Amino acid sequence: MDEQQKGASQLNLFSIGEQNKITHVIKRDGRLVAFDKKKIANAIFQAAVSVGGNNRDLADSLADQVAAMMYHTYPHRATPTVQEVQDLIEKVLIENGHARTSKAFILHRIEQQRVASQREQHIVAEDNIPYKVLWKVFAWNVDHECETVEKLNRHMERGTWGQLILDAERLYHEEIQKVAAAILDRPKTRLIIVAGPSSSGKTTTTTKISEKLKEKNLSFVLMNLDNYFRNLEEHPKDEYGDYDFETPQALDLKLINDHLAQLMEGKTIQMPIYNFKTGLREEKTESFRLEKNQILLIDSLHGLYEEMTKSVPADNKFKFYIEAMCQLKDAKGEFVRWADLRLLRRMVRDNWHRSYDPVRTVGHWHYVRRSEMRYIVPFIHTVDYVFNGALPFEIPYHKKYMFKYFDKILATFRNDPKKWDAFMRAQRVHDVLEPLNTPATDDDVPKNSLLREFIGGSSYSY
Repeated sequence: MDEQQKGASQLNLFSIGEQNKITHVIKRDGRLVAFDKKKIANAIFQAAVSVGGNNRDLADSLADQVAAMMYHTYPHRATPTVQEVQDLIEKVLIENGHARTSKAFILHRIEQQRVASQREQHIVAEDNIPYKVLWKVFAWNVDHECETVEKLNRHMERGTWGQLILDAERLYHEEIQKVAAAILDRPKTRLIIVAGPSSSGKTTTTTKISEKLKEKNLSFVLMNLDNYFRNLEEHPKDEYGDYDFETPQALDLKLINDHLAQLMEGKTIQMPIYNFKTGLREEKTESFRLEKNQILLIDSLHGLYEEMTKSVPADNKFKFYIEAMCQLKDAKGEFVRWADLRLLRRMVRDNWHRSYDPVRTVGHWHYVRRSEMRYIVPFIHTVDYVFNGALPFEIPYHKKYMFKYFDKILATFRNDPKKWDAFMRAQRVHDVLEPLNTPATDDDVPKNSLLREFIGGSSYSY
């Protein structure tokens, strides 16, 4: 063992012995959050990967050194700032001969400071969601004592879990009634655009809205935009030379607009039929017409993209956006990320419905999220209604089905530098789930609950 390894080993032993000295750090915005050494290791590994590194064990060892230096530098129960911790990370990287990694870390740190500075100047809600919508969701959770992991556990322990579910389901269905009323208040509406990221609850929510409209003798008719893909030889390609099915230019936007205009005028169109096996449109077409008591429904990743429906006048369109606006704080006091909740939903559904290994779902999630950020989030400000598709009681059920897979998921991605994002995402979700209690059965979840879209047992067919 060389001197550097000996030093690292000694520091590691020191950190183990002193790990209770620092329990919290102060973030740049003044919030107090739990100290987590894994975040230091992840930051070091991310910087290392950006300059060609791939040694996760080394990142962990360097994080041990940073933690040990913190315990040695600060008095018992001190609370350093995040900036002070970052200073120590830079020091450890330089002293261990990792200059390139240190430079990458510094550049990332500067960018984080720039983004944080902009955030301080404006009230910004996650993914373009209006702040007042977000605050309404959080306030309901506080009023019903379900805004933290600890309080969710308390509901299960004191026997009020079933009542929490009933209250949350009532709120969800009241919101369904409101969006249906908003649609009916606009009698010129002939096209409804439903948009939302993966696993946000679009299918169940759209079905429930349609049930309300049927009470007024109105019905949805789905226009399947998959039939409007261009022939493969005309298809755009991504930066790797692969056919890119996720860009709006993969669709025949001109034909879509021509057909939409005709449908709005009450005409019959000949809808193409796309064959995904051949990558070509079939010669035959399908007659399609919109009756007077029908509203055309578009459920597409690109529904909010203006060029998609520009032939339809604005007063004939109703744009509806759904997001799983989870307002739950984890055991460390941090809000659970919405995308992490949706990942859990997708993992559960893929596992029972498609027999997908949850490892595969986590590994692919980066591509799903990238498409959402490109083609949905920038256009949210144009919608007529923002709907919360998160249920405050659902995460314990996801733990019940998925937590057993996380050791395998973490082991799969831990030492893969190309999948560091998957590892950090899995680690983050694991840490959210770990302290949660789980319900013994699913019996308290109604058969018509949105949650059943993901855990199974729904009264609806998907």
